[in-house]
Amino acid sequence: MENQINYYKISRKEWSGFYQDQVAPLTEAELEKIKSLNDRISLADVSDIYLPLVHLLHLFFKTHQQQQDDQAKFLGIRPHKVPFILGIAGSVAVGKSTTARLLKVLLSAHFPTKKVDLITTDGFLYPNATLKKKRLMKRKGFPESYDMERLINFINDVKNNLPAKAPVYSHKIYDIVPGEYETIASPDILIVEGINVLQLPSKQQIYVSDFFDFSIYVDAKEEHIKRWYLERFGMLLDTAFKDPTNYYYPYALGDRAKAFAMAEAVWDEIDHPNLHDYILPTKKRADLIIVKGKDHLIDELLLRKY
Repeated sequence: MENQINYYKISRKEWSGFYQDQVAPLTEAELEKIKSLNDRISLADVSDIYLPLVHLLHLFFKTHQQQQDDQAKFLGIRPHKVPFILGIAGSVAVGKSTTARLLKVLLSAHFPTKKVDLITTDGFLYPNATLKKKRLMKRKGFPESYDMERLINFINDVKNNLPAKAPVYSHKIYDIVPGEYETIASPDILIVEGINVLQLPSKQQIYVSDFFDFSIYVDAKEEHIKRWYLERFGMLLDTAFKDPTNYYYPYALGDRAKAFAMAEAVWDEIDHPNLHDYILPTKKRADLIIVKGKDHLIDELLLRKY
């Protein structure tokens, strides 16, 4: 373990030794269903990385519960449930969704009597019609393209044990699904995943991360992330040609080289500046940084000291 100013730098080998008392509660086939389109993850990753992480989250969860009970006792009121909220941030195409879905499965197995829910902040993007009206389509994914007030109100309701409705985003149509919502009602643990969960947007007095009890940033070199982004784009084209309602359908039927040139331009003009200006600067706000190598293999982890 190597000390940095604010983080303990921990190798994969050392991290894997922190908790070895549990067998991965899922099969290779089940893991395959969890992972994102072009992500790479194995049961060895589950055992070496994610089971120790679940054990760490268990410790934070217990502390969270005790703090709530102690505060209630201090105030002379009846103890009540306050959901534990876990934030997961990182670039597009880095594997955040896989991490979020896997942790939902593992935490549900680890806490069989607890309710574990998951939402992504994609649902809080403005609909495309609104983005077009605001002339923000080329800024989709940037802080101003999200309805942050709505997202903060949603998480505030969850934290106060009130039923909360999250809009649903479809990557198939590349837009918010009209009239469709996911209701989150009284979870014990809520996982919130998105590129913007650790950001500090201007004009906001309360931030999404203010509600988090633990936060994770999934990290990798940009050269790797860009390659994964283009790999995923190609895989989307391979399936989109069968479905005329799919956003990628016209690209799948058209010239492949032109489609990839368009994807490269999107990366250079949108994803690259968004990563450097708004996403990457939030990394050091996370409690844990998961560092991936070129094949999605997790090389090391950085755990905040305080």
